[in-house]
Amino acid sequence: MQLMAGGHLSAARSIKEYIENNYNDVEINLVDCVKYVNKTLDKITTTAYNEMAKKAPRLWGSIYSNSAKGILGNISNSSNKLMSRKLDNLLQDYNPDLIISTHPFGSQMCTILKKKGRTNAKIATVMTDYAPHDQWLVNSDLVDYFFVAHDGMKQDLTKKGILKDKIFATGIPLSNRFLTSYPKKEILEELGLVQNKRTILFFAGR
Repeated sequence: MQLMAGGHLSAARSIKEYIENNYNDVEINLVDCVKYVNKTLDKITTTAYNEMAKKAPRLWGSIYSNSAKGILGNISNSSNKLMSRKLDNLLQDYNPDLIISTHPFGSQMCTILKKKGRTNAKIATVMTDYAPHDQWLVNSDLVDYFFVAHDGMKQDLTKKGILKDKIFATGIPLSNRFLTSYPKKEILEELGLVQNKRTILFFAGR
């Protein structure tokens, strides 16, 4: 079972794609945990993130940095405890052997249920950030595996008390589409570009 939310969906899909292409004896279920628990909350949080990231990035950065501390941390922990009650229904119906979470709230809800004895599944947290935010580490003693973007994050987690044997620096999951090779000459000709000049590609978003 894979749990994710919002922009963490692409990482979860990439993991699902890899498992399906390489393992024949595995049944996998992809679940957007926040949407499953509360569709209204999912819509509100997604809209709030999109608007703040565009219009007030510094404010969003401050909220994100402090979301595991003080009042914000207490609100987050309390809401995850409440949301875990509905997620419990899913775990009881599906009874997974392994839970792979690409979102900190998914990991938190599952560790809450594991602490209550509601699941014996192994829990793997795949951090889709380039730095270890504390939201990912709530109830870390109940997480069996951490997959991180680089060795620096592995070192940071060990300093925070996470056992080294539980941490794997594998990078952030990407779709197999990024491994596909394309004929450069044909693409340049199609776009009206020439080979003997440096080509710069810009990515942008709203």
